[in-house]
Amino acid sequence: MTSTMHTRTCPLCEAMCGLDVTVEDERVTLIRPNRRDVWSKGFICPKGTVLGHLHEDPDRLRAPMVRDGDTWREVSWEEAFERCETLLRAVLDEHGKDAVTTYIGNPTAHNFSLSRYVPAFIAISGLSQIYSAGTVDQWPKNVTSLLMYGGMWTFPIPDVGRTQYLVVMGANPHASQGSLLAHPDLVGEIERIRDRGGKTVVVDPRRTGTAERADEWVPIVPGTDAAFLLAIAHVLFEEDLVDLGDVAGIVDGVDLVRDLAAGFSPEDVATLCRVPAATIRRIARELAVTEAGTVYGRIGLCNQEFGTLASWLVDVVNVLTGNFDRPGGTMFAKSIAWSLTSLPNPEHENGVEFGRWRSRVRGAPEVLGQVPVSCLAEEIATPGDGQLRALVTVAGNPVISAPDSQHLDAALPLLDCMISIDNYLNETTRHAHVILPGLSALEQPHYDEMIWSWATRSAGKYSPALFPRTDRPHEWEILLRLAAMIAGMPASPDDARAIDDGFFAALVAMKCAEEGSPIAGQNPDDIVAEYSTGGPERFLDFAIRIGPWGDAYRANPDGLTLRSFEAAPDGIDMGPLVPRVREVVTTPNGHINLAPAHVTGDIPRLRERLERATDDGLVLVSRRHVRSNNSWMHNVRVLVKGKDRCTLLVHPDDAERIGLRNGGHAKVVSEAGSLVAPVEVSDEMMRGVVSLPHGWGHDRPGVRLSVAAEHAGVNNNHLAPGDFVDVPSGNAAVNGIPVEVAPA
Repeated sequence: MTSTMHTRTCPLCEAMCGLDVTVEDERVTLIRPNRRDVWSKGFICPKGTVLGHLHEDPDRLRAPMVRDGDTWREVSWEEAFERCETLLRAVLDEHGKDAVTTYIGNPTAHNFSLSRYVPAFIAISGLSQIYSAGTVDQWPKNVTSLLMYGGMWTFPIPDVGRTQYLVVMGANPHASQGSLLAHPDLVGEIERIRDRGGKTVVVDPRRTGTAERADEWVPIVPGTDAAFLLAIAHVLFEEDLVDLGDVAGIVDGVDLVRDLAAGFSPEDVATLCRVPAATIRRIARELAVTEAGTVYGRIGLCNQEFGTLASWLVDVVNVLTGNFDRPGGTMFAKSIAWSLTSLPNPEHENGVEFGRWRSRVRGAPEVLGQVPVSCLAEEIATPGDGQLRALVTVAGNPVISAPDSQHLDAALPLLDCMISIDNYLNETTRHAHVILPGLSALEQPHYDEMIWSWATRSAGKYSPALFPRTDRPHEWEILLRLAAMIAGMPASPDDARAIDDGFFAALVAMKCAEEGSPIAGQNPDDIVAEYSTGGPERFLDFAIRIGPWGDAYRANPDGLTLRSFEAAPDGIDMGPLVPRVREVVTTPNGHINLAPAHVTGDIPRLRERLERATDDGLVLVSRRHVRSNNSWMHNVRVLVKGKDRCTLLVHPDDAERIGLRNGGHAKVVSEAGSLVAPVEVSDEMMRGVVSLPHGWGHDRPGVRLSVAAEHAGVNNNHLAPGDFVDVPSGNAAVNGIPVEVAPA
């Protein structure tokens, strides 16, 4: 028996933990943390230990699947692509390209091929409308970052490794590590903040694992975070605590923010938020006087009724307290290898415009090229001109993860063509006509593309494939062949490679012609000629070489290339973040726009919510467990064994009032639907708020997830109304849903 040890980076989340993987006779036998890793330094969570289980999962698809009626059969790759072309061609010929769309799932951001080639797929296919998990997860962040800083992926992040005062809102790193924030062992950082004399405050309707470890837990009514943050700003202005620090000369709109915050005193919002006014005032003062402090707000702020206002106000408070673009405050990452998402969007050359078109059925306004994902079901199910007839899903399971998901589940069988790039026959792909499986995480290389764009150090790590495959196409080739079919172009393997070559050559030419680029003035043909093969590794080498520390194709002989990372399997770290706001902000005048009209225009809606009579009913929020990863880690037995985690959390006082008992069952009813769930009575919930985890509901017929089916749980998105959205961004409001609860 031969045994080898390999160094890997876990691809499952923003923590990017380093792993030591032991392989015996082509089988993973042990995964341990890599203590040599320059980034994670030995930290690991339970999910990182199961990459071998995912790779060897007997339910994972290894060959393309074609559905004939209710029967599935494995086919060759060429037969699968022929079926795709036949199905797509029939829709395109009869209904045109507007009848075709795609859904892009969250795992694309963590996949070596997909993260680099989804933009190419969208551009080459020419699809006019797409759907994505972004409108459930983070669209308010994209909207506010575009308007404030000039780039929809220009996210400022808390420099938690050097902060003295951390406020966490709508995030639970204990379960999910960072989100749009890459930092190893975030919960451990809370202890380190305390050790250096600092403090962490968690503002959340639930006493999460993160709150348990923090210095203070502040319960808050879901959906009222924007009012809380406006009250913080109110105190800063009222008590003359505003100090913009080093960014003072490049911030516009401070006076407007002062005027807007004037009507939101802590006393005004205390009843709505159920946070004492004295607590709000104290936190505002502590943020203002601490040498280095930062507010971190994430998904719980985005997917609520006032997600854009809440996301915007996190940055506003960080600017007003002088904690912007300085160590220990909120900073911009500096990546070794830049991401394709950093490229300027030509659609915004003449300014940002929203609502350029509206969805056909609901009339939902477009925001950054998308409408709420809940619109997808009605666009499929409603007859008429423009009805969707074909759908390509890419690494997504919206039947579980989308609001009002039962309507999408009912609509998908109406499609004339559904193609899924996915490794499983799950609740969504069971409706597909063709499933094209990708590789496992261990069958392909890995280097996170986007994630380093919001990392707290300038580092990078490359992992070669453990079990390289040459007998089947990689996801990037699948994407390009499907894009060619939709565009009406030849779509053979050779054609896909030619498209890849053309796409890469165009990118190189653009960078060679770009003023200030490290390769400005170089001959793009010479750079293209350096590569004998295409694919994502070519893009990665290019991104490293023209990045801040790259060799710029020998213009900087000591600079980095992909080979530098191949020779350093434990990673390369170029140091902590540095102030760089003036080079990052790309608004028309180069200033931070602190009060964008599209955002501040939603304050009257918040004011109306503030003045509305207090509702004593229950509201529902979602949650996640450290052993879960949205909907796609429930087929690993070691992660789902033990205590049932798909429970309705209820405060003891609410349970007594309603008549619920611990271990019993409750019926939960919303405007959108109803379900029955086991009850877990716990004072970790604030009064008036109940919680169900998201990502469950694995009880559909025709699904091949044998372990997940044994732990099916219930799908909390059955309770999320599809039209309950954050107005400025169109992001789903899946937290703060009014519900009625009774004994089942």
